[in-house]
Amino acid sequence: MPGFHYTGIAADGKSIDGTINAEGLQAAIGMLKGRGYFLSEITELRGGSSKPKISETKAAKPAGFSLNLSFGGLKLKPKQRTTFTRQLAVLIVSGLPLLRALRVLRDQEKGSAAQLFNNLAEDVESGSLFSQALAKYPKTFPTVYIAMVRAGEAGGALDACLRRLAEFGESEAKLKGKIKSAMMYPIIVVFVASAMITFIMLKIIPIFVKIFEDMEAGALPPPTRMLIFLSKIITQKIYLVVIAIVILAILYKLLSKWKKSKYLIDQAKLKIIIFGPVILKTIMARFSRTLATLISSGVPILQSLLIVRDTIGNEVISRGITMVHNQVREGEGISAPMNRAKVFPPIVTNMVAVGEETGSVDQMLDKVADAYEDEVDNAIAGLSSMLEPILIVFMGVIVGFIVVSLFMPLISLAMGISGAGG
Repeated sequence: MPGFHYTGIAADGKSIDGTINAEGLQAAIGMLKGRGYFLSEITELRGGSSKPKISETKAAKPAGFSLNLSFGGLKLKPKQRTTFTRQLAVLIVSGLPLLRALRVLRDQEKGSAAQLFNNLAEDVESGSLFSQALAKYPKTFPTVYIAMVRAGEAGGALDACLRRLAEFGESEAKLKGKIKSAMMYPIIVVFVASAMITFIMLKIIPIFVKIFEDMEAGALPPPTRMLIFLSKIITQKIYLVVIAIVILAILYKLLSKWKKSKYLIDQAKLKIIIFGPVILKTIMARFSRTLATLISSGVPILQSLLIVRDTIGNEVISRGITMVHNQVREGEGISAPMNRAKVFPPIVTNMVAVGEETGSVDQMLDKVADAYEDEVDNAIAGLSSMLEPILIVFMGVIVGFIVVSLFMPLISLAMGISGAGG
């Protein structure tokens, strides 16, 4: 039976570092999560030695990604998960036992959702905790979800935790929906403009090129020569453009996986003119809401910070949270380390400081999240209004450049003919 080395955080917030024997990686993860551990890394030991096989490392990933694959490929979409959570909370509040509530939800679903709910019910019936059953499906139920359910089980307030999870999911979906809807118009405009320019390059410009064939290359104005050059690349060597785009996409993905380069990329995102402040506000809203939800559900502060760090999706903020976590572990409060991290706006650190003084950190964080979500709404609305004229002007400049580039040599040719006729 293979051995596995693991590190992470226990339910009481203490760091853990040990080994375990199990039939496989998924079995080891299931056993450790069953103990209430939040894993940051797990590696298979090489040949029974204490040296891990680096290639087998399965570390916790950000933005909801999980340590292992879901059993059977069963998963729910975020909207389905939120609906499931809300309905389960209502059924439990109504007095139904957890097992019966899961079966009620199973009977009203079809396909993979029904199978997933049935599997959860069977696990609970066999004696597993609900959080242990959920841990088998990390693609559907991320770490923050499982941690809150585990806290609800420990505190005897599963219904309240499920209600908070549903509200959290609805808040996240609302924020994402607003961002997507705001970006829809610019994306459509860019797509239409790109299609129009591509059509001109492929169909219109070649016609003018034939007209210009009798003219010497040096006689053509520089803008016209540039336009013809771009047209030839698109019509004759489009594969090079496609290859270049694919290479850039792969390079970006690879660099995003390497911590040092990801830090630089995420840092650059936060400094982008106009978009940077909106990105930061969105991250702060997510940070505040997630941390508030975890703390109010009874998840220990150290474990809450690690969960938020691994789900925030920005390496700059993640490093700041790591710094805060390490100093809180040494016995400090949370507001002073946040202030020293230099990545949290003053309003966040000041509100957390007030929360520490009054014993209501979770409530203060909720207020911060509300404020930032409102700011994101206003920023997105303003951004949409500003992008519309910018995109229209941009399209006008491109079309104007094409028209001028095509007609400049025609005007010169007409003037030459007129002069020769005179």
